[in-house]
Amino acid sequence: MKKHVILTLLAAVLTSAGASAQNIKVGTVDMKKVFESYYKTKEAEAKINESRNSAKKDLEDRMELAKKVLDEIKKIDEELQKPELSKESKEQKAKLRSEKANELNGMDKEIREFQQQREKQLQEQSVRMRAGIVDDINKVVSERVKAENYDIVLDKSGPSLNGVPIVLFSRESYEFTDAVVTALNKNKGASSSEPKPSSGDKPKKVIP
Repeated sequence: MKKHVILTLLAAVLTSAGASAQNIKVGTVDMKKVFESYYKTKEAEAKINESRNSAKKDLEDRMELAKKVLDEIKKIDEELQKPELSKESKEQKAKLRSEKANELNGMDKEIREFQQQREKQLQEQSVRMRAGIVDDINKVVSERVKAENYDIVLDKSGPSLNGVPIVLFSRESYEFTDAVVTALNKNKGASSSEPKPSSGDKPKKVIP
């Protein structure tokens, strides 16, 4: 929907410009390439994978404990089937089985809650990191727009509502994707902290 609006606005600008449309300076950026080439994107992916693997390990440990309790219940069930078992022993084992069953139910509930909580945490972490990365990219693109006096900048990475690229053709001189990637990666190694959204003035949003 946003891309449809962008195309509509672009058409309106060019139409209203009339004969002076040839003086409009247009730039193109492959935002997908920029995002994937930014070193903080790779760092964020590594951190997300690390968190996901840690959550998986914690979940497996909990499930292993639950399996042990389940095995204990099965063993008690087998013992309860023995005809030589006294009435008193059966009552004791039945009571123990009930306790183990309650313990297992509690563990199952805790496992489900753990899964939901960790999935939510991972999603929030991913959204937070992506927001910081997008903010960094928007700042660099906005700085380039101001420095080069672009009137319009189009993202050439995504398709339109018709399934065709937004930008069918553009001169190489209009393209400044590599310049954005270079600017973003110039401080690689200086800081590996998690990208966070800026609390200051927000630049004009370029990513659709």
